[in-house]
Amino acid sequence: MFHHFKKSIVGIALPERFTYPFFYTPHPLSLMAAEEVQHYLLAREEWREELSSGKMFGVLVVRNREGEVGYLAAFSGLLAGSNVHAFFVPPVYDLTRPDGFFRAEERQISAINRQITELESSPLHRELAERLSMLRAESAARLAEGRRQLKLRKKERDARRKSAPLTSSEEERLIRESQFQKAEYHREELLWRQRIAAAEEELHAAEQEIEHLKEERRLRSAQLQQRLFEQFRLLNYKGEVRDLCDIFRESEGRIPPAGAGECAAPKMLQYAFLHGMKPLAMAEFWWGGSPRTELRRHGHFYPSCKGKCRPILGHMLQGLEVEENPMERSAEQDGSRLETLYDDEWLAVVNKPHGMLSVPGRGETLSVYDVVRRRYPEAEEPMIVHRLDMATSGLLLIAKTKQVHQQLQAQFSNREVEKRYAAVLDGEIAADRGQICLPLCPDPDNRPRQMVHYTYGKPAVTTFEVVGRRDGRTWVRLRPITGRTHQLRVHMAHPDGLGTPIVGDELYGLKHRRLFLHAEYLSFRHPVTGERIAIEKRAGDFTL
Repeated sequence: MFHHFKKSIVGIALPERFTYPFFYTPHPLSLMAAEEVQHYLLAREEWREELSSGKMFGVLVVRNREGEVGYLAAFSGLLAGSNVHAFFVPPVYDLTRPDGFFRAEERQISAINRQITELESSPLHRELAERLSMLRAESAARLAEGRRQLKLRKKERDARRKSAPLTSSEEERLIRESQFQKAEYHREELLWRQRIAAAEEELHAAEQEIEHLKEERRLRSAQLQQRLFEQFRLLNYKGEVRDLCDIFRESEGRIPPAGAGECAAPKMLQYAFLHGMKPLAMAEFWWGGSPRTELRRHGHFYPSCKGKCRPILGHMLQGLEVEENPMERSAEQDGSRLETLYDDEWLAVVNKPHGMLSVPGRGETLSVYDVVRRRYPEAEEPMIVHRLDMATSGLLLIAKTKQVHQQLQAQFSNREVEKRYAAVLDGEIAADRGQICLPLCPDPDNRPRQMVHYTYGKPAVTTFEVVGRRDGRTWVRLRPITGRTHQLRVHMAHPDGLGTPIVGDELYGLKHRRLFLHAEYLSFRHPVTGERIAIEKRAGDFTL
């Protein structure tokens, strides 16, 4: 499993600290190791079809007991239906073993699934379900007609009252007629309720066995998952061992998500610790086509997933000297660089530099809020009206009173604020203008990444206009109709959008000196004066 480098590594300095796994630039040795793994993958004809759908691989540069520097390789999940392949490190726990408890219990759960399917598709169950559906439909139609008749008769009685004065006996007869008709409707309504209740009871009785089986399946699945997580006993560099349940309970206060412990990074670290190797650097890369919901590019490097791996690696890396989070060492820490473009006693507009947070985060990184809080000490909270991604530069609205803040946010909610962004795309697109409609939601395992999801995603709409093309890149103006997280970045990069990421987009494209996305125009109604305010600030480094 320990691979020597095929090329000489003489002259390449070893890293001083281990890679920070959630935001990194691959070390030269990691790049060399990844290149060798990729050559190996290209030679595996039997995996070609499977890999066309894409898979995450990882490399871990290590020093072994003999002092030799080499690397380990791993894949996430299964490959060709198996956890074990000669070139790659083994899993932390092999759940595919045919004689293991997982496969045995999986067969039991599969048998229960078949029983449920058979019962749900049986003629009796289908007949009872169809009968109930027909009764509900017929009841709705009959009662709707009954209500229509009540309204019609009432209209006729009202017309008779208006046509000529009625005697007391005639009025009394109309009242009795109304009462009788209402009573008849309520009797019919009660009859239908009783018939439907009886049909529901019959169906419920037939479904009792199905419900019992579903509950048994649920309990068995939960117990199997718990037992499986207990088998993932993970080491760290200090030699301490903890299972997945313990790790997630302490760090996240929840049960581990499905697939936890089966990513490439935990597999490689576990093998290294078991065999006395010291991890020096790591990197993970995507190989093959992109999933429909996520944005993965063939051959690109990606950080470890946070949903599954952050708690695990938080344990496994203890004892190693790990690089600082680069996001907490932002170069844009000088508050004086926050340029003010508009300022009065009620609000301000500032030009946020790229690399600065809009609001305080977990670390020590300076935020726009920190700067404006010092600039306007008398201002009321919460001040920040809307946000820009840390990597995005451009115009931000600041409110100095709570009432102004509420009114400006209402303008955003009602889409009364006009916003325009400038971006440079890392490729050429054919269309000159158009609209992108792709629903977005958070990627639960890779926050803060967003994903396109046609079932769970919220509607997101962006219009675009090309302003120039040069050297294989495209300059565009973007207008977000909605305001979803990472909307512009995903709409540019996703194959169903423009299929071309923004230059410097480390989440959905490739790293550059900065993300070339800038909020250049903002127009809104002043909440106090009623005047329409329009502010424009072009990005100096976006010129064609």
